[in-house]
Amino acid sequence: MHRENAEIVREYGPFPGVDHVHGVTYDGQNVWFAAGDTLNAFDPTSGKMLRSVDAAAHAGTAFDGQHLFQLAEDRIQKIDPKSGGVLATIPAPGGGGDSGLAWAEGTLWVGQYRARKIHQVDPETGAILRTIESNRFVTGVTWVDGELWHGTWEDDESDVRRVDPRTGEVLEKLDMPPGVGVSGLESDGGDQFFCGGGKSGKVRAVRRPKRGSAEGGGSEVDSTSK
Repeated sequence: MHRENAEIVREYGPFPGVDHVHGVTYDGQNVWFAAGDTLNAFDPTSGKMLRSVDAAAHAGTAFDGQHLFQLAEDRIQKIDPKSGGVLATIPAPGGGGDSGLAWAEGTLWVGQYRARKIHQVDPETGAILRTIESNRFVTGVTWVDGELWHGTWEDDESDVRRVDPRTGEVLEKLDMPPGVGVSGLESDGGDQFFCGGGKSGKVRAVRRPKRGSAEGGGSEVDSTSK
């Protein structure tokens, strides 16, 4: 397993009227985060809050390219991001003990906080398709480039880790600084993660480690072989 300290590249917030950041997602332009009774969007370039819609938003948040999915107590709600209207509801696998939420290739992935699990769920019915075990309290969940990452937060220690989606084996770990927690987690599809900061009311951007150079596939190797 590769392990290193997380590199925090930017902090956003705290935001007006927000005392807790739960789930986090990204719609390709703006970052959305759940703050208890509102879903809020901000511009990650300027850091400015752009929108706020009224919605029960107690845990993880996901985006499927068109709609937001939001954990609200013991259910997952499908939400129109323009109006905030709830379009559909399915039961959450943890019955209220759910944490992170991610969308990947037609299914939802749901973190179970104290149960230390991640479930793959049918977005139409809520049926559990697969379950992965973790050895730490699970918070946010995200997929990027075929990799499954999730946040942990336990005993005032937090990290972001890449795990094998079949076995749950930890492949890579980014340790957050002492006292800095990760609630929600979402990739920007590139070289950074957006991490919800819980009671800090902040969202932090953390650099995603680059592939290749650490594993001997960098440009230096290529140039010497010509």
